[in-house]
Amino acid sequence: MDYALLKGKHLSSRRGLKTVNTRASIKSGLFLYPKRETMATKVFAYDTTLRDGEQSEGITLSLEDKLRIVACLDDFGVDYIEGGYPASNPKDIAFFKEVAQMDLKHARIAAFGSTCKKGVAAKDDSGLKDLLASGASVVTIVGKSWDAQVERALMTTLEENLRMVSESIAYLKSQGVEVIFDAEHFYDGYKANPDYSMQVIEAAVTAGADSIDLCETNGGALPFEVEEITRAVTSRFPDQRFGVHCHNDSGCAVANSLAAIKAGCTQVQGTVNGYGERVGNCDILCGIADLELKMGYTVVGRENLKQLTSVARSVAEMCNMVHSMHHPYTGSSAFAHKGGLHASAIARFPEAYEHTKPENVGNTTRVLVSELAGKASLVAKAKSLGFDLSGNGALTQQILDDIKERENQGFSYEIADGSLAVLLHMHLGTFKPHFTLESFRVIVDDKEDTNAWAKDATSEATIKVHIGDRRFVATGEGIGPVGALDNALRLALADVYPEVDQIELVDFKVRILDENVGTGATTRVMITTSNGKESWGTIGVSENIIEASWNALVDSFEYGLVKCGR
Repeated sequence: MDYALLKGKHLSSRRGLKTVNTRASIKSGLFLYPKRETMATKVFAYDTTLRDGEQSEGITLSLEDKLRIVACLDDFGVDYIEGGYPASNPKDIAFFKEVAQMDLKHARIAAFGSTCKKGVAAKDDSGLKDLLASGASVVTIVGKSWDAQVERALMTTLEENLRMVSESIAYLKSQGVEVIFDAEHFYDGYKANPDYSMQVIEAAVTAGADSIDLCETNGGALPFEVEEITRAVTSRFPDQRFGVHCHNDSGCAVANSLAAIKAGCTQVQGTVNGYGERVGNCDILCGIADLELKMGYTVVGRENLKQLTSVARSVAEMCNMVHSMHHPYTGSSAFAHKGGLHASAIARFPEAYEHTKPENVGNTTRVLVSELAGKASLVAKAKSLGFDLSGNGALTQQILDDIKERENQGFSYEIADGSLAVLLHMHLGTFKPHFTLESFRVIVDDKEDTNAWAKDATSEATIKVHIGDRRFVATGEGIGPVGALDNALRLALADVYPEVDQIELVDFKVRILDENVGTGATTRVMITTSNGKESWGTIGVSENIIEASWNALVDSFEYGLVKCGR
C-alpha cells in the first residue's frame, strides 16, 4: 500500500467496548478497544519475558519452560504474552504450534517480528509471512522512529522507512490480525527530530495499528522526559491506543512506564522480575502492583494481584534464576523488619513501615532477629516460630543477650529460623535432642593420576551417634564432605526416624568472616533445608569448616524432625 494514499485516513471504527479472543472476530471487526475516555481505569499488561527476558544473560528457556510460563501468566491475568520470533529457531516454531493447543483463560499470544525489509513489498516479505504463518492472532512488529537509526542502521531513506511502517501494518491488518507497532528508540528519536518521529507515529495510526507502543529502547530517558514526550503524542492522536516499552539502563524503567501511563498510554510492556538484555526491562510485576495499588488502575485485578509473589518466584525458578530477596513487593525481605524500633511499631502501626499490606501481593511480614533487635522483635519472631515469650521480660532479655553475644562470634539468625528455634528451646528448657554425637570422621580421597592436581575427588564420612540407649554407626559417601556427612547421618537416623527421608538439604553457603587471619579464620556455614512444603535455614560457626558444617547440619535435622512431629 502506498504511504501517500494513507495520509489523512482515520480508522476510528476499530475501537469499542468489547474484546473477543478469536482471530475470526478480529477479522470481522469485533475485536475493538474503547476510546481513551472510557478506559481510564484499565491498563493492558503485555509481557515479553519469553523474548526480551530470554535475552538476559544467564537465561535459556526450554520449550517446556516457555509453555509453563505462559500458563502461569495466563492464570495471573496478563493480557498479552509475546512468544518470540516464529521463524527464528526450531524452538520458537514449536512454541507457536504447542501454545495454540493450550486452553488459555485470558491471555493472547503475540508473535514478534519487524516491518518489511527496505525495497520489499509487505505482501512479499518473508518475515511478515512467517508472522502470519505462526497462527498467532496478535502480531507485534518493530520499526524505526529515530531518523539516525533509519539512515545509519537501516541505511535507507526516511521516506522509505515510512513506507515500510505503513505498508507492513496495513498488510497485516488486511490479513485479519491484531497489530501492535513497537516504535523503536522513540524517545531518543523524538528528542533528536520530533517532526520525523511524529511522522512515523502518524504512518502507524493511519495504517490502522491497534496499539502503538512507544519504546524507550536504550534505557537512558528520565521520567519527566517520558511524561512530557508521551503527552505530546497522545494529545495529538487522542483516539489512538498507545503503550510503552522501557528498558532499565538508568534504573528508571518502572518509573518511566508509570510516567507514560500518566500521560495517556493504556498498555505497559515488561518482563517478569525485569529480566532482559543488558540490565533488563521494566519489571512488569512491579509496574502492575504500582498501577493497581498506587495509581488506581485495573490491570489484573486485586484478587489476582495476590498471586504476584508466587508468579515472581515461580518464573524465577523456571528461568533458573535466584529471586532477589530485596525485590520490591515480592522479595523475601520486602516486608522484613530488623531494627528494634521498626519491629516494635509493626504490631501497633504497620502502615509506618509497610507501604502496602503484604497480603495484597501474596507476601508476608517477617521480623528478623539480630543484634539490632529489641525485646518486641524477639517476642514477635518467637511467636511466629510457635514460642510465647510475652510476659517474661527477664527471660526475653536473657535470650536477646545470648543472641547478641553469638552474633559477635559470627552467628546470624536473620535467615536461620531453624537454629533460632533450637536456641529458644534450649533457653526455655524444652530442648530434647533427637540424637547425640559420639564422633565423626571425614576422608577426602582422590585416586586419579592427574599429576599434582586433584580431579573428581570423593568424600567418605563415618559417624557414631546415640539415640536413647542405642548406638548407631553409619558411613556415607558424597561429592563433598558435607554431602557425605548428610548421607551418613540419614543412614544413622533412618531406623528410628524414617521421617528423615522427607528432609532434603537444598542449599549450602560458606562465608569467611575474618579473611586476614588466613587458615585460622572463622567460617560461617548456612544450610537451607526443605521438607517439600516449607524450608528453613540453620547456621554453624567455627574455625573448622567441617565442624561449622556439622553444627548447621545437626540444627537442620533437629528442627526438621520437630516439624515432622517428633
